Amino acid sequence: MNIQSFFEHHGILRNPFAEEDAQTDPVFKDHCISSSYHPVWDKVYGDPTEPSTAIVFGPKGSGKTAMRLQIDRHLSRYNQDHPDRRVFIVRYDDFNPFLDHFRERLGAFHSKKPEKTLDAWRLWDHMDSILCLGVTDLVNQVLCPEDQVGRPDALGRSAQTIDRSKLRQLDRTSARDFLLLACCYDQSTASTFDGRWSELRKRLGYRNWSAYGDLVMMVVSLILVALFVGYFWYRESISDRTALILAPLLALPGALPFVIRWCKSLWAARGIRRHMRVGKRDVAPLRRVLLKIPPRELSSQPLPRYDRTDDRYELLSKFQGLIRMLGFEGMMVLMDRVDEPDLLGGHPELMRRFVWPLLDNKLLKHPGLGFKLMLPKELYRDVEREGREFHERARLDKQNLIPSFQWSGESLYDLVNARMLACTIEGRKVEPQDLFVEAISYQRLLTVFQSLRVPRHLFRFLYRVLAEHCNRYTDTQPKFQIDLETFESIYAVYSREVEPLS
Repeated sequence: MNIQSFFEHHGILRNPFAEEDAQTDPVFKDHCISSSYHPVWDKVYGDPTEPSTAIVFGPKGSGKTAMRLQIDRHLSRYNQDHPDRRVFIVRYDDFNPFLDHFRERLGAFHSKKPEKTLDAWRLWDHMDSILCLGVTDLVNQVLCPEDQVGRPDALGRSAQTIDRSKLRQLDRTSARDFLLLACCYDQSTASTFDGRWSELRKRLGYRNWSAYGDLVMMVVSLILVALFVGYFWYRESISDRTALILAPLLALPGALPFVIRWCKSLWAARGIRRHMRVGKRDVAPLRRVLLKIPPRELSSQPLPRYDRTDDRYELLSKFQGLIRMLGFEGMMVLMDRVDEPDLLGGHPELMRRFVWPLLDNKLLKHPGLGFKLMLPKELYRDVEREGREFHERARLDKQNLIPSFQWSGESLYDLVNARMLACTIEGRKVEPQDLFVEAISYQRLLTVFQSLRVPRHLFRFLYRVLAEHCNRYTDTQPKFQIDLETFESIYAVYSREVEPLS
């Protein structure tokens, strides 16, 4: 007999245990994401009106990604219900692009070994990565065509729409800050860097005619000098040598202001490219864009051109002020899948070097900003071994720390029950115990579920049990309850497989 026939007998339309990854699990996304919660949900989610930080340490398959998706979904619904007090969501869960750019920027010597690469990773690299994600998303929404506003992104996540009327209400200072942030952090490849920036400037209504004043003065002075020197040279009043010496000297005062600003823009562009190590930036486009901002408005503005956090905190504050004017009262960073980047390879030591710079109380408690960090349980062992200096900097006692993302047998039973109900025909009620013979008691199920510890192992085990049971019977002589022998034999084999992974 096949598994589908077994489930249809119990009124279940599809297999509740076929998927193991929350990101591709339709049962979770369509039903359980709004109804099934881990007991620590309230502490991790917090209150969207006051963004706070929570750090969760859990083993693989324990449901960290599922909780992150739940937080994302609930924040999106909160934003729909409170359009004037929304929370801007930054999904910090794909690290490969940032680490690849970082490794490439360091050069061959540091990039040969992952350890050397990650030894150079700093707090400001995390901040640059977060700003890259946030600014790119914000620019995408501003430049999004009218007929595509509000559409989910490629991963099905809800869009953070922008009220277009508020864009024109931005004052000149805010528009300049937006353009500076886009200059440094916009990572989109949808169009050319210069064209995208110019389109954003037009949408913001930012006039920059004064940026071309020294260029116009240089062109006019060159023309006048050429006419003046040429006139006397043509009349043979001066020699060729005198004309060649006199022309640059006369043109210098008119050209000098633009030349100085061009050199400053080039120097700043090189600094940004060198020290903003997680994004793709070329010097020439950066220089061209910086030249389009009036010098008096660019003067003393923070740029990510040094290896320090001060500029990044100022840029982060500018970004928060900008999104606040666009209707977002807070900002939430959802960090997950730390064990998946190619450079880290799931090694605890490499993950520690990558994550530890982020554990800084100044950033984690930054006003209006909250972090939800879903981290592998191996890192908590390193936390316990750290010294006083680390704990004083991280202040994990103030970060809503969940040291062990555990499930009890009862909570796992409720989770299985919720998934089965989501797949059951309306009007039918089926519990996990109904799938087994009476010899397998409710208490025995709780004990086995508790020993498997995490949802992923439990779903794999139940799928194996179902497959083995169906292989032992035919469609002509089916049996619609799993017997004790099948249950215990599969459990004995699977528990030995799971134990080395724990």
